[in-house]
Amino acid sequence: MVTRSTWTTRVETGADLPAVRAVHLAAFPTAEEADLVDALRTDPDAWIGGLSVVATDAADRPVGHALLTRCHIGDTPALCLAPVAVLPEHQRTGAGSAAVRAALEAAGELRERYVVVLGHPAYYPRFGFTRASAHGIRLTIDVPDEALMALTLDAGHPLPAGTVHYAAPFGI
Repeated sequence: MVTRSTWTTRVETGADLPAVRAVHLAAFPTAEEADLVDALRTDPDAWIGGLSVVATDAADRPVGHALLTRCHIGDTPALCLAPVAVLPEHQRTGAGSAAVRAALEAAGELRERYVVVLGHPAYYPRFGFTRASAHGIRLTIDVPDEALMALTLDAGHPLPAGTVHYAAPFGI
């Protein structure tokens, strides 16, 4: 395992696409997440340039990836954080956290306000995510309440209540 106190992050480039796919294929048991990233890239309603972020090793090779795409909470535009992946040999080194933080920072710079994530309830609160149900945010499918979380990137704009509508490639 490689341990680094800091990671270099940057927006993914066209040259990174095979490496990003390889990160997802290595991090998950099926190709579902890698295929989802590919499908989201081709969805003009979902894809937002600058919000696909990689964490790189010393040779500038992607070892982690975080993706934010368009979704809606009710009728309000928001972002969905998913998927997030790290090569197994770099997991638990901060590479994923670095990619997520950089993606959230990039979203804030684009004046995006809201982000939702369906993920591990022990991992995402470190970025400021809280239980979505506390804000009246829900899904159309059943998930553990603690797994759906939301974050406002602008304290002057509280999270809106409503049902999350994901981009079509998510299939929900």
